[in-house]
Amino acid sequence: MDTIEKLTFSREPFARYTGRGVKVGIIDSGVNPAHPHVGGVAGGARISSTEADSLNDYLDHIGHGTAVAGAIREKAPDAQLYAVKVFDRALTTNIEAIIKAIDWCIENEMDVINLSLGTVNIEHRKVIEQAVGRAAEKRTVLVAAREMSGKPSLPGCLPSVIGVAVDWQGERDRYDVNRSDDGTVFIASAYPRDIPGVPRDRNLNGISFAVANMTGFVARARECAPETSVDQLKRLLVEELTNQ
Repeated sequence: MDTIEKLTFSREPFARYTGRGVKVGIIDSGVNPAHPHVGGVAGGARISSTEADSLNDYLDHIGHGTAVAGAIREKAPDAQLYAVKVFDRALTTNIEAIIKAIDWCIENEMDVINLSLGTVNIEHRKVIEQAVGRAAEKRTVLVAAREMSGKPSLPGCLPSVIGVAVDWQGERDRYDVNRSDDGTVFIASAYPRDIPGVPRDRNLNGISFAVANMTGFVARARECAPETSVDQLKRLLVEELTNQ
């Protein structure tokens, strides 16, 4: 039987840091840079498996990527956000576009990649592992969902990725950690930033925003330790709890 240890914050983690100098690639439906929760982006691209990449064609038409960007911006206000659009009018894409998007982030020297999506199709494991390996070589940190519908999700279930689980009750200004024989899982709130006048349960919510909230904390940690490897950064995120 696995041994499970849960660590919980008593204060906001990495509160002295704002993500300054950290480049965050947001692989999602694009971003509306004019949204007040976003405050602009540093650049981006539209990625397709069948067409050439289109720089600066990253406007969000469905709001998901914009809400993700807003959650990251809240926690890392000085990070440089890049919109890497793989969804257009629906939250569906294919593995070829995801791999191209990860490689775009690596080539453009992202420090952190927010991947509020994943696949439970184990046939894709090899190509995803290869992409994650390319990212790790460049010290690029991927943050992704650990599981979906109760099944391990790629790439979030891989050991060199910061895998995230959802917390429906937790506060948005902190995260928890579960450590077990299966590895380290980071746990964050399921909710994006509140919209005035909109009840929380009517807003977007779910694992996508747990990943986004965790990405904001990862950007803070990356500012704190800009040259660390992925494994070292994961340990730093855990140590921030144990040093409470």
